[in-house]
Parts: sequence; structure tokens; C-alpha cells
Amino acid sequence: MSNDFELRAHPAPVPAGEREALMANPGFGRVFTDHMVTIRYADGKGWYDAHVEPRAPIPMDPATAVLHYAQEIFEGLKAYRTVDGGVALFRPDANAARFRQSAQRMAMAQLPDELFLGSLHELVRVDRDWVPSTEDGSLYLRPFMYATEVFLGVKPSAEYLYVAIASPVGSYFRSGVKPLAVWVSTEYSRAAPGGTGAAKCGGNYAGSLLPQAKAVEQGCDQVVFLDAERREYVDELGGMNVFFGYGDRLVTPPLSGTILPGVTRDSVMTLAREAGLTVEERPYSFAEWRADAESGALREAFACGTAAVLTPIGTVKWAGGEFTIAGGGPGELTNRLRTELVDIQRGRISDRHGWVHRVL
Repeated sequence: MSNDFELRAHPAPVPAGEREALMANPGFGRVFTDHMVTIRYADGKGWYDAHVEPRAPIPMDPATAVLHYAQEIFEGLKAYRTVDGGVALFRPDANAARFRQSAQRMAMAQLPDELFLGSLHELVRVDRDWVPSTEDGSLYLRPFMYATEVFLGVKPSAEYLYVAIASPVGSYFRSGVKPLAVWVSTEYSRAAPGGTGAAKCGGNYAGSLLPQAKAVEQGCDQVVFLDAERREYVDELGGMNVFFGYGDRLVTPPLSGTILPGVTRDSVMTLAREAGLTVEERPYSFAEWRADAESGALREAFACGTAAVLTPIGTVKWAGGEFTIAGGGPGELTNRLRTELVDIQRGRISDRHGWVHRVL
């Protein structure tokens, strides 16, 4: 199909005064814009019926395939208010590619990149007034797709619905950017080799919720997963990749099929290498993390992802005890990389890589 979206404008959008009040302190993922994008797919027909329309509930038959076999994928990216008052997306082409890869792993129809990108541009244009102008504010975009065929047979669905919604957000963590306390789970794993760890599908996150709850019970902000085979090597956090800083060297777990290939992760590695740092993608054991933190060789660690950007890790707890990293404070490299990344996203410094996609 052509990259044409029919606009069905909301007949009663949120009034400006109410919208501004909602955006004053939106939190994360609880306030939503007036519109959404929908595109349908059917075997033998392809992608069709692309609309920008009022955000509303989606009717669903009780036998809809996603409810029974969990064919569902999603993405997360942000629209930023730039210093000149415009609006830009950060590396949406990378999200489009990962969306296709997730669809392939889940035996779903693959949405062409031009439709994925077009849907986001159209949604941001029509809901432009929802993009925050605050320092830590942005418009979080959530494209997702799920199986809509009505059947109870175990096979890939023949029909899908792609939807994109938007939510003005502030800082991901209520306390803002401060060092996290993390809980290392030795009881649960996130993904196994050959599984869906590299796909951004809801099931991966559902499986992380119980260990995340246990992390909170231990006074921690996030859970850290170890590899499923040996419970020895660090994989990632519940929803973020992780880096370990050694002054002029960064270490991060490799993309072995069990962790998500994060867009922020890739951006951090690029910026770090340009700054003259050595970036090592290699297995990193929990024992190494603990030993190097206790000896002082490890100077900092941070988690990264679209929602949280770069967030320092200060305290690490597990069933056998706890330790702090460099006194538990934020690291110099973490702050420097975060600042550079945010400055690129908001147009404060030049974009050397073509990462910023201007919408308005």
C-alpha cells in the first residue's frame, strides 16, 4: 500500500488548559494524547486501511489469537522538543528494523519501514501540542502489533493490527536521575539461547515482573538477570541494557540472542568509541562485577534504554549480601555520555550520525 494515512480528527480533543495541566507532571505512561494510528494486515491482502484516528478502546473477540498464543510485539521511542522549538525523533529507523526482526521471530507479518516511520511522523504531527517543552520531558511513542485472527488453532495468525499511541512523559524514575539499587536474581532467568530474548515482545516483560517485584521487596529499583544456562554471567536488567566502566574502558554483555539489542546501547557504544574509549562486548560475570567493585577497579556502572536514557547503578544486592560501586554515586563517564546523548536528541549539538529525524 502507499504511505497514505487517512486522518479522522478527534471531534472533542482535550482542551488546551486541561492538556497543559496533565503535562505539568505526567509521570511515565499514564497520560495519553488524543489520537492513535491503526493499520491492518491480512494474508493475501497485505497492509491496508491506515488511519490516524481518535484514541479509543479496541473491540476484541474472546477468541482473538493474541489472547491465547501471545503473538505480540512492541517498540518504544521518543519525540523530543528541540532547542529551536521543533520536534524530532531519535533513530526511528533502528526501531523500525528491530520491529521487523521481532515480527520475524514471532512468526508475524513484517511491517515495512516506511509505514512504521510514516505512522510515527503522522501521529506526532497531529498531536504536536502534546510534546513537552520541559527539560526532562518528551513524547513517548509506543508502536505495537498483535494477532487479530479469531481462532483457537496453534498456528501463526493470518491477520494483524498495528497500532501506535503516544504519551507525554517526564523522568522514567520518580526520583529523577540518581543511582539505582539493583537486585541480582539467582532464582529466575529472563531468556534462554534460542528463545525470544532478542525480540521486543510482551512475554519477555511478563516473565520479568515477578523477579522485579522481588527486587522491590528487597528495597531495589530494578532486577538484574544472569544467563539462563549457568546463572553466572550478567545479561540485562528487567528492561534495560547494562554497562561497566573502567576509566578508559567500557564493558557490556554481547548480543548473543538472549538480550535486547538496545538502540540506546548501540548509541552509547558509538559515542564512547568516538571519545577514545575501548568498548568490549564480552561475557561479564557477576563474580567479576563484585570483585572489581570491591577492589575499586570498577569505577562506575549504568543502565541504559529509551525510557531511562543513562541511569547510574550505585548499589548491588543479592541473596548473599550487597556492595556499592565507587561509593554509590554517579560516575563521571555516565554523566558525560548521558549529557552528550541528550544534547544530540534535543538539537543542542551537531548530529554527526544522521540519528535525528526532524518531524516539525
